[in-house]
Amino acid sequence: MTNEIIDLAALKKTGMIQQKQKEFFALRLHSVGGDFTTQQIRGIAEIADTFGKGQIHLSTRQGIEIHFVHGADLEKAKSELEAVGVTMGACGPRIRVITACPGTLTCRWGIIDTKEISGYLDTTYFREETPHKFKMAVTGCPHNCAKATENDIGVMGGIIPGWLEFGCNDCGLCVNICPTGAISREGSSYSLDLDKCINCSICTASCPTGSWVAVQKGYILWIGGTMGKIPRLASRLDGVIESKERLYELIKRAVTYYRENGRKKERFGHMIDRIGLETVKAEILHGK
Repeated sequence: MTNEIIDLAALKKTGMIQQKQKEFFALRLHSVGGDFTTQQIRGIAEIADTFGKGQIHLSTRQGIEIHFVHGADLEKAKSELEAVGVTMGACGPRIRVITACPGTLTCRWGIIDTKEISGYLDTTYFREETPHKFKMAVTGCPHNCAKATENDIGVMGGIIPGWLEFGCNDCGLCVNICPTGAISREGSSYSLDLDKCINCSICTASCPTGSWVAVQKGYILWIGGTMGKIPRLASRLDGVIESKERLYELIKRAVTYYRENGRKKERFGHMIDRIGLETVKAEILHGK
């Protein structure tokens, strides 16, 4: 295998990244939401022993990398990885692996099925070309464990809560635990300030009598986040989106808009700042 520039670019596209030790490469492996089976982990470990230095690196995007794989061994290592059900990741100006928290699968705060959504995003967008690197994350609720607001596209579970007087024992717990002070009490009645509410599930998950319920449940879509050289927290695109179909349509519009308007090596969020947030939001939400 030669180290021609075109060869390095092609390798980088599939997650084979040349190290500073130019004869060696780091293999970035593909995951969806950080999930690997135990069989895959055992296989990866054996391949790291055979072709690397007996170590693996856990990436910041819930993936695994095998470092110090010699250039002559890349195809053999790739073939053995595929034999245990592991494919290569991505690098460069394209959509990277999709990260996700466990969501409703195991988390008491989880509002949405993060595994289903991250799987859809992976199948639809992984390794698609974009003006610059493009990252997506799915987080189950506004606890934001998967850091949706630090990604180009961030999907977050969210609810609009409501209080039911019937059954409430007037314990006041909701007032004390609301992280933004959105719940207030007058006498034995409770009310919600929607302007302060961040659509989390703390009140509904913690109420001992079930008097706080999810009046509306859905998705919050964030666009334009990046923690690169010029950090930018993502901007919220809309309110609580009720259907997956609408969510997926807005994500498609956002990716298309970036492809059509983003400049080479310009992150999505920096494109938004250049064009103007309100303009970008309006055109994604309602079309040009």
